[in-house]
Amino acid sequence: MVFSSILFMFVYLPIVLAVYYIVPWKWRNPWLFFVNLIFYGWGEPVYIVLMLFSIVVNYITGIFVGKYRDDDKPKAKKFLVINIVINLAMLMFFKYFNLFAETLNQIPGLSFIHTLNIALPIGISFYTFQTMSYPIDIYRGDSDVQKNFISFGTFVALFPQLIAGPIIRYKDVASQLNFRASSAEQFASGVRRFTIGLAKKVLIANNIGKLWDTYSVMASTDLSFVGSWLGILAFSLQIYFDFSGYSDMAVGLGRMLGFEFMENFNYPYISRSVTEFWRRWHISLGTWFRDYVYIPLGGNRKGKNRQLLNITIVWALTGFWHGAAWTFMLWGLYYAAFLIFEKLYWLKVLEKAPRFVGHFYTVFVAVCGWVLFQLTSLSACASYYKAMFGFGAGGFIKPVDTFYLASFAVMFAVSIIACTPLLKNLYKKLPQKTQSYATPAIIVLILVICTAYLVDATYNPFLYFRF
Repeated sequence: MVFSSILFMFVYLPIVLAVYYIVPWKWRNPWLFFVNLIFYGWGEPVYIVLMLFSIVVNYITGIFVGKYRDDDKPKAKKFLVINIVINLAMLMFFKYFNLFAETLNQIPGLSFIHTLNIALPIGISFYTFQTMSYPIDIYRGDSDVQKNFISFGTFVALFPQLIAGPIIRYKDVASQLNFRASSAEQFASGVRRFTIGLAKKVLIANNIGKLWDTYSVMASTDLSFVGSWLGILAFSLQIYFDFSGYSDMAVGLGRMLGFEFMENFNYPYISRSVTEFWRRWHISLGTWFRDYVYIPLGGNRKGKNRQLLNITIVWALTGFWHGAAWTFMLWGLYYAAFLIFEKLYWLKVLEKAPRFVGHFYTVFVAVCGWVLFQLTSLSACASYYKAMFGFGAGGFIKPVDTFYLASFAVMFAVSIIACTPLLKNLYKKLPQKTQSYATPAIIVLILVICTAYLVDATYNPFLYFRF
């Protein structure tokens, strides 16, 4: 089920909220647990079993880790290792088995390993990382054991952020699982945030993405220098508004239910360095890798060479986390190289350079990186890069590029402005009374326009659903 759908907005969500606020407090978590499973199993009911298995495994191992944490640390560690192995094995099997099988099949003598026709469970990368943080935090003493199975299941399968984050760690919502204060202002804030995310997805991401859909399938002989840049710039905007739109909707839905989730985006395209970009993009994933991989590896505490190795490991894993293709690994290493370059030398240069230099450099690196991220083969990436840097067979510009540039000029302008805090800052400068009248009118208008788009729309999942 997709947030940006008529079914979700006008059937599922109203029913969930109505029952949630009618029933007594003690029944709210059981109700959420029930509707979470319905939401997750809507397209593939069989994967409800996988979700329940994940909940049971992490619930039980969490109890044992907590039981032995203080009195028998080695035994607590054994249960933690068991938990991590089961979680990673499940993720590796469903997400990466086919990739490894296809790779091994290219080695003489190993062609007997067959790929499996198994659909990737939606959101498995997100909820696997989310559940793994629970026993780790218990082992570290950062969280207490959750003995209520329903409350723990509600945390794992919480539908607002189940499919594509933000990745919520148990210790961040533990107190909210036991009690959530709700208010009309919090609920209204949730509606506003959900609507903003809906507009990002439906009005911007889906529309600018049509241009990338055109150029991504274009033959290399037809792809010109201008066309290749138009296409990848369109995707750069599409993925930002698609993913940040989902995160906004998740935060908004959480507020409607009394939860407060961490922010996942903070205008990354205004960054002046790649280091800053990744502090603003997919914040919850970066935080997870920092706390559960980078720091345990030693972080920056064991010398410069070890720190650079740790950065390389973290970013190789970050790339691989995103998808079952070697291009994702290269994408992660691509960013590792720039982050290391900045740490050793380039950040000092950028600090002294005019601001526009840092902005241009960062956007250029990010846009070029999206080619590796989105295209699924090295040959396709190579062909696209050739066109981008003037070595393609399509020449400099074609008539079709001029047509698309004119057709999408307004959409590009709107998207680029919306990537910055300009509109938000201008709105804040309005008198408070003007805002109090304008806000509900704008929200209603956006909902009406988005609904009109969705009535005739086909299935339009979020890009990060595949991760």
